[in-house]
Amino acid sequence: MAKRATPAQHVIVPKQWLAPEDIDRAIAKLQRRISELEALDIQAAVLQETGMDRAAISNVREAIRDVFGHNSLEFNEYKNIRLWAGGLFMGMSKADIIAATERGRKRVIGTLNGLIGRLGEKREELVSSRTPQPKAFLDYLNLHPRIADVASDLFQDGYHWEAVFAAAKALVNYVKERSGQHQLDGAPLVRTVFSRNSPILSFNELSDQTDMDEQEGMMHLFEGVILGIRNPGGHSFPEGPEQRAVEYLSLISLLAYRVQEAKRKRTP
Repeated sequence: MAKRATPAQHVIVPKQWLAPEDIDRAIAKLQRRISELEALDIQAAVLQETGMDRAAISNVREAIRDVFGHNSLEFNEYKNIRLWAGGLFMGMSKADIIAATERGRKRVIGTLNGLIGRLGEKREELVSSRTPQPKAFLDYLNLHPRIADVASDLFQDGYHWEAVFAAAKALVNYVKERSGQHQLDGAPLVRTVFSRNSPILSFNELSDQTDMDEQEGMMHLFEGVILGIRNPGGHSFPEGPEQRAVEYLSLISLLAYRVQEAKRKRTP
């Protein structure tokens, strides 16, 4: 005698979220269902049998299925959700039916808000997992070797602002090395080396006004690093968030690459 086939076991498959934008769209869909429920005329639906109450709850079920998936825990829990919070329907007065349906509406709205809150938590987890921590930023920055040599270990050991100060000093030393101006330091050094009128190192051909403006603008960036980062760092550098230190290192590294690429225009 053939064995009777056993029904396939229902397997719960959690929804896999790939991007915060997907969760945003899911939240928006559930919020639309809440708006529909809030606008629903319960009294008219019961007394006039408009069918709008049945349509509204059907839309809720479909939204949950669409958002979380047919085999999800959420849809499995709420696939039979009803716009009703009362006892046996039979023998109830219209007023009691309206009241029970109204309570059901509040309960369904509460359920949808709970699902939205759950989605919000998933979104926070997803964003947090996709956003690299500041220490990991250095792996993506491709710091100039002269900057990485003096700053990376300090930063990884937690000495973020010491790393920034060391990087700023390394940049100044690199300018001295490339220009041969070892007798100068600080702002006088970069004003001499990167002067728009007669630079030792130029960032372009200095053939027109645009080139001259770029040369002067870059000179001021180097001045800013010296006056705003290196000099204060020799005394009491103003500390801040870890990511701010990363941003300073990125700027200093960029300027080091520009020094490397600069052309010698005259002999010092």
